[in-house]
Amino acid sequence: MIFVTLIRSAFPILRDLAVDAVSLSGSSLRSRTALLAENLFLRKQLTFYQERGIRPRRLTDSARLLLVLSSRFFDWKSALIVVKPATLIGWHHRAFRLFWKLKSRPGRRRIPPDLRQLIVEMVRDNPIWGEERIAHELWLKLGIRVSPRTVRAYWPDRDPCSHRNSQTWSTFVRNHARALLACDFMVAVSVHFEVLYVFVVMEIGSRRILHCNATQHPTAEWTIQQLREAIPSDHAYRFLIHDRHATFSAELDAAVAVFGLQVLKTPVRRPQANAYCERLIGTMRRECLDFMIPLNGRHLRRIVREWVSHYNRGRPHSSLGPGIPDPRSEPPNRARRHCIEEGERVISTPILSGLHHEYTLERTAA
Repeated sequence: MIFVTLIRSAFPILRDLAVDAVSLSGSSLRSRTALLAENLFLRKQLTFYQERGIRPRRLTDSARLLLVLSSRFFDWKSALIVVKPATLIGWHHRAFRLFWKLKSRPGRRRIPPDLRQLIVEMVRDNPIWGEERIAHELWLKLGIRVSPRTVRAYWPDRDPCSHRNSQTWSTFVRNHARALLACDFMVAVSVHFEVLYVFVVMEIGSRRILHCNATQHPTAEWTIQQLREAIPSDHAYRFLIHDRHATFSAELDAAVAVFGLQVLKTPVRRPQANAYCERLIGTMRRECLDFMIPLNGRHLRRIVREWVSHYNRGRPHSSLGPGIPDPRSEPPNRARRHCIEEGERVISTPILSGLHHEYTLERTAA
C-alpha cells in the first residue's frame, strides 16, 4: 500500500522530467548558433520581467529537480534569477537525502521464511504459550536466538497470550533460594466429581520439581512419606516452606526436623509468602489440568508425572535466564543465529497428547 502511494505521488514529477528529456534530446539536434540565439532571445525577455519586478510563479517539484540537475553542467550563479543561491543549494541537499533514503532499506532484515513458518507452527501447536516462551524454546532447544519482539512481529492472527500478574518476593527467599524447598497441595476434580489432592515439592533455586503425587485422602502420615521420598539423604537444603493447612501437623514438622530441615510456616492468609510454589501450582493448572479432566486418581498421577517430566527437562523458565532445570544438552552455537544449518531438521515431540510440544534438532543422513 505504501509503495503504491509512493508511485502515485512521484508520477507527476516523472512525467514532467520525461517531457523535459524529450525537449533536451530535440535541442541537441539543433545547431549551436540556433541554441545561442534562442538563449539570448529568452534572456532578453527575462530581463524585462526582472525590471518590472514581476514575481515568478512558485516552482513545481519537477522544475526544482530539473534546475538541480542542470546546474551541475555550467556556472549557474550568474544565471540564477527566480530564487536565491542558498535555496538552490538547499534543493540539492534535499535531493541528495531523498536519493540515499530510497537507496537504503530501513529496518532490520526479515528472518528466513522457514523460521517464520516454524514460529507460526509453534504458536498454533501451543495455544497457551506467549512470545517469550517461544523465543526461549528456539534459543535453548534449537540454538536460534530471536527476541520476543521478533516473535511477536510474526505472530499469527489468533492471539492466545494470557495475562499474568507479577509476584512480590521476599529478600530472605531470594538470598536463600538454593537452600529452600517449598511444598503445597492443590485440588483437582475427576470426571466423577471426586476431589483429588496433588502434593508438590519444589526446589526454589533451580525451579525443579523434586516430587509430585496425588491422593484422595491426604493425611500427615502420607505427606511425611512423600517428603521422605522427595528429600535425598545427602541434601544441602536448610529450610522447608509450607502453609498452615491441617495436614502440616506438628508431627510432620518434627519429622522434617529429623530430615535436617527447619520449617518455615507462612503467615495466615499470606499466599505470597510461598509465592514460588503458588506460581508452580498456577502453572500446573494453566498448562495441564485446565485442559484435561482426570478419570480417577491413577489417571491424574499419570498426567501430572508426564507434565512434571516436561517441566523439569523440556520447559524453558524465564526466571532462570531463560534456562531449564534439568537440561538434556547445551544450546548449539551458530555462526548465523537465524538459520538452521544444512543437514539438520527440527523434530517435534508431542507432550500430553499434543497439549505441548518439545523441539529438538536431529542430524539428517548425508
